Amino acid sequence: MRKRKSRGKQKRRKSTGTVFVIALAVTLLVGGGCLFLYMISNKQIDFGKENGERASEITRIEAEDIPVRQDVPEESDVSEEAEADDGFDEDGCIRDENGRIVEKKQGTDSEEAVLLFAGDILLDDGYAMMGAMRKRGDIRACFSEETLQEMKAADIFMLNNEFTYTNRGEPTPEKQFTFRAKPENAALLRELGVDIVSLANNHAYDYGEISLLDSLETLEGIDMPYVGAGRNLEEASRTVYFHAGNQKIAYISGTQIERQDNPDTKGATESAPGVFRCFKPTKILERVEEAKGNSDFVVVYIHWGTEKTDELDWAQPDTAKALAEAGADLIIGDHPHVLQPLANVNDTPVIYSVGNYWFNSSTLDTCLVKVTLKDGAMQSFQFLPARQSDCYTKLLYGAEKEAVLQYMRGISPTVGIDGEGYVTF
Repeated sequence: MRKRKSRGKQKRRKSTGTVFVIALAVTLLVGGGCLFLYMISNKQIDFGKENGERASEITRIEAEDIPVRQDVPEESDVSEEAEADDGFDEDGCIRDENGRIVEKKQGTDSEEAVLLFAGDILLDDGYAMMGAMRKRGDIRACFSEETLQEMKAADIFMLNNEFTYTNRGEPTPEKQFTFRAKPENAALLRELGVDIVSLANNHAYDYGEISLLDSLETLEGIDMPYVGAGRNLEEASRTVYFHAGNQKIAYISGTQIERQDNPDTKGATESAPGVFRCFKPTKILERVEEAKGNSDFVVVYIHWGTEKTDELDWAQPDTAKALAEAGADLIIGDHPHVLQPLANVNDTPVIYSVGNYWFNSSTLDTCLVKVTLKDGAMQSFQFLPARQSDCYTKLLYGAEKEAVLQYMRGISPTVGIDGEGYVTF
């Protein structure tokens, strides 16, 4: 019996010791944990070093000690930049619902912008120009090298698209000349460095309404800006803007030709396609005033006057004056197929006709007009004498150049023209 009792006491002593050890361990763990948490909360533990800095030091960095990146724009700057780019696509263009370019950013090499203007061209395969081009193999073979250089070097080059792009429609009955180019011929404009064309002329409707609509779609399809015609009056009278050399330049085009009430070339209406007719200039004057308020420089390219004479039509001077008073900064005329006078109209430079450019096989004097802008003001106006002959256009030099300059001096008595064609208005 004693033996068993002795063993029982040993068991109880061992059990009591075990409980004590466990309780002590729990106490130490709980207490240590509390101490650990306390020290963390007071940032007194050193977790070791990393990259030569104590982790405790990193945790002590205050928000005001973090440097602000200097290259991050202020919120207001970001919103202004976003607003400046609002509406422009990845090609730097704003387009209407049909894909037509109505505003475009045009990269330049400096703060200046060089504007270039020419007259009528014809890309109809049924006439001599395209026949000559096919034989020569390339549209660039129809212009001298120096002429092409001027065309391609300009920041914005504009001319008159005196025909339709279509394979459809019927020629206007009893009209002596009707022009229709294959739609694929529009790509030739790019090869010539053209940046914008006018459709405000008396051949834009030669194969009926469908031919004009096809022309619009063709030009939209190759991203070629155009002015002077549209699917309705709002589109036909619309201004196209270019951003070039840190300035915004407006282009407007209208036609005064075919003055009868029911012309062959239909004028656009509120609901019908056509050209922008401006013999009664109320609408174009409104567009000029509007453009003046939205841009730095306003160009009006206008189809007017009488064919094959340097004598001005009675309506030209009056219209030029009204356009100048409305805010036009430059007026470029075409339609007569020959050169007409240069003039200063209420401080606005005007050339009443730039003549043909590459339009038929006849030998005719013509020109390029080169205008340089800076800060929205004209820095120079240069008349570059040229000649169209045998379906080939070239700039003139030497005696031939001087002869054309002298001719222009004779018909433009109110301006000065020096030996390089620079005009003083």
